[in-house]
Amino acid sequence: MIRFPQPLQPGDRIGVTAPSSGVPASLMPRLECAVGWLRDRGFEVVLGDCLGGDGSHVSAPAVERADELQRMLTDPTIRAVVPPWGGETGIDLVDLLDWDTIGAAEPTWLVGYSDLSTLLLPLTVRAGWASLHGVNLMDTPYAAVPGLVHWTELATATGPVRQEQSGCYRTEGFDDWAADPSPTAYRLAGRGTWEVADDDEVEVSGRLIGGCLETIGNLAGTPFGDVPGFGQRYAEEGLILYLEVAEASALEACRRLHGLRLAGWFEHAQAILIGRTEAPSSGEVTQRDAVLDALGDLDVPIVFDVECGHVPPHLPLVNGALARLTVTDNERSIVQEVGGRHP
Repeated sequence: MIRFPQPLQPGDRIGVTAPSSGVPASLMPRLECAVGWLRDRGFEVVLGDCLGGDGSHVSAPAVERADELQRMLTDPTIRAVVPPWGGETGIDLVDLLDWDTIGAAEPTWLVGYSDLSTLLLPLTVRAGWASLHGVNLMDTPYAAVPGLVHWTELATATGPVRQEQSGCYRTEGFDDWAADPSPTAYRLAGRGTWEVADDDEVEVSGRLIGGCLETIGNLAGTPFGDVPGFGQRYAEEGLILYLEVAEASALEACRRLHGLRLAGWFEHAQAILIGRTEAPSSGEVTQRDAVLDALGDLDVPIVFDVECGHVPPHLPLVNGALARLTVTDNERSIVQEVGGRHP
């Protein structure tokens, strides 16, 4: 049974630690801005020791990062843990965390994406907690665009949460937080729409699971990435898998998707969501071509250009939540059941 954290409320404590990459000194003002944003909304913020990042791709040695993350996740007074951002090698924590102890504790929201997917996935498929694939702390001050909700809204929800395609995306690059740490609105100029691969309509439900392809793909075949087993446990409902590419070339993404297919990740899929990406093509092979090459023969609906990746805005998704996906001429929406403990 998936266990859901209690809805977040003003006054709750939120822990901040960096299980993967830390924050260099030049970007600490943005961290302070994001912490202030949470405090202004009534949350108490607890800063960990594993946060710095100058001169290394990680915030601290693996054992220290694992210990701090586990302490925060199992501290009954901390109701959410929000790392500053992802990184590169959070995978070095998965065999250092005591997943049985975590699974037995009262669930806490773990929020993030990118390399944090490497921890969100086993938190759901191994420990049985719902986990929140949403923007990290450094992005938290950005306002949600119409149609989407902020991750804090999802974490505080007491009932179903409905989101619709936003129809927009960033085209003007990342904000320079070192020069100005205060941006709270994405610079959105592009237009986009959820698109079904075969131009058909989709109306399905299933348990959500997924993340960043380059990171969670490395968990396939391990106890920490047992998506086939997770799908078997929820075979009656099926799965809605979502995957997004951060920067891998199209052919590299194609190989990784084939690997997940061979590992059985899509055996119980009711639909596959592919996140919008700015990752490069491989010659004439586009990212869309790569997905269709690997997954196009599965007889499973594939929905492209979903706002669940590295191109803002961001559609937060709860791993383990039962969701209803609708993509028709008149509606493009996803409804997640997140407001309680759902069997």
